Amino acid sequence: MSEETPTTTRKGGGWAIWLPLALFAAFVALVLIGLLRPADRNVESTLIGKPVPEFQLPPALPARPGLDSRDLANGKPHLVNIFASWCLPCRVEAPQLAALAEAGVPIEGISVRDTTEALQRFLDEHGDPFQRIGADDDGKVQLSLGSSGVPETYVIDGKGVIRYQHIGEIRPEHVPLILDKLREASR
Repeated sequence: MSEETPTTTRKGGGWAIWLPLALFAAFVALVLIGLLRPADRNVESTLIGKPVPEFQLPPALPARPGLDSRDLANGKPHLVNIFASWCLPCRVEAPQLAALAEAGVPIEGISVRDTTEALQRFLDEHGDPFQRIGADDDGKVQLSLGSSGVPETYVIDGKGVIRYQHIGEIRPEHVPLILDKLREASR
């Protein structure tokens, strides 16, 4: 009598061997998607369409007025530029701010965590397009505007309402957009 060895067949057992490889491939695909399309890390202000928060900043320079939120509700649109002398991108945007000021755009400045001497050197070296500059030594006004860093620029309409936020330095290609936003804010 011969003994037969029973053969066992497992139904559906073949996929189990490939499951770890499939999970690893899915993980690699997610990582690659994240690397190729990084998330936008800019934090936009939730105040767009709302009035500028009330503030009063002392003058950042002795011969220049400070900045008060009421100055921004005088019937004309304004640019409010948050900047600092220690900010490298602020140097990049200086020529564009100068061109906007020469075109008649009222630009108000908020100097963040700066000294009078460093700020004056910065303006002497890179130009001074500002009508007023308020000293935000502790950064509270910057945060109240919803700004996440420097430089940032806001278009404020004549009623003191924030209409647009430009995150980062203003480059030459951004100037037409800023001018469009100012025209919209003057309506």
